[in-house]
Amino acid sequence: MRPAVPSPRGTKVPPRITPVFWAIKILTTAMGEATSDYLVHQNPYAAVLAGFVAFVIAMAIQLRSPVYVPWIYWLAVLMVAVFGTMCADVLHVEFGVPYIASALGFAIVLVVVFSAWHRSEGTLSIHSITTTRRELFYWAAVLATFAMGTATGDLFAYTAGLGFLASGLIFAAAFLVPLVGWRLGVSPILAFWTAYVLTRPLGASFADWGGKSRTAHGLGYGDGPVAGVLFVVIVALVAYVTVSREDGRQSPATSRRRNTR
Repeated sequence: MRPAVPSPRGTKVPPRITPVFWAIKILTTAMGEATSDYLVHQNPYAAVLAGFVAFVIAMAIQLRSPVYVPWIYWLAVLMVAVFGTMCADVLHVEFGVPYIASALGFAIVLVVVFSAWHRSEGTLSIHSITTTRRELFYWAAVLATFAMGTATGDLFAYTAGLGFLASGLIFAAAFLVPLVGWRLGVSPILAFWTAYVLTRPLGASFADWGGKSRTAHGLGYGDGPVAGVLFVVIVALVAYVTVSREDGRQSPATSRRRNTR
């Protein structure tokens, strides 16, 4: 297969991975969990249909954007979080698939996506997302990580009986492992994707802890209110990134100067 020609329009993901990136990522996973649970309990069929439509619209906006734009990118991530959660939950609730089976199934899907991506492009680095083909591989991997992470989080909380808080603390500790590994010389690509996968059960566990009833060992605030609060925080952080440009985006003036050289 002929390699794709990089687009001169620029990268389609954040050029720089910062602590704020990880904060927003974890919050979107938490909001995706709370939003999915809230909507599915209202009307599961309408919720899944609405989630799919919102997912398609958000992805269409992201794919049509010539470069990375913070609000567009994070909207796509958020819709993947909501729809990816619904996909994993539907397998268990509607079809009775055990969490261990769905977690392993989505893990296999993720491995297949990564294998095809690496075989096609020669790298799994997110800093190489400058073509449509690479971006499609990227979003396929992201969707698989969300679905797998959802099933893994529920596996720990429900099947293993650990509960939401204990599961969240375990995943929080696990999330630090790739960071330490990266500091010690582990491949940045391996460390990034390991941490990325872990953000899903990490955020979801704490969202469930805050939203679920006290009889379910949660704090009882409700999935809807938890989703609302998380949405406000996410909007604030995305606004901060947009203004501060700490994600590595160049200012328009800098981009014009480089393009005229």
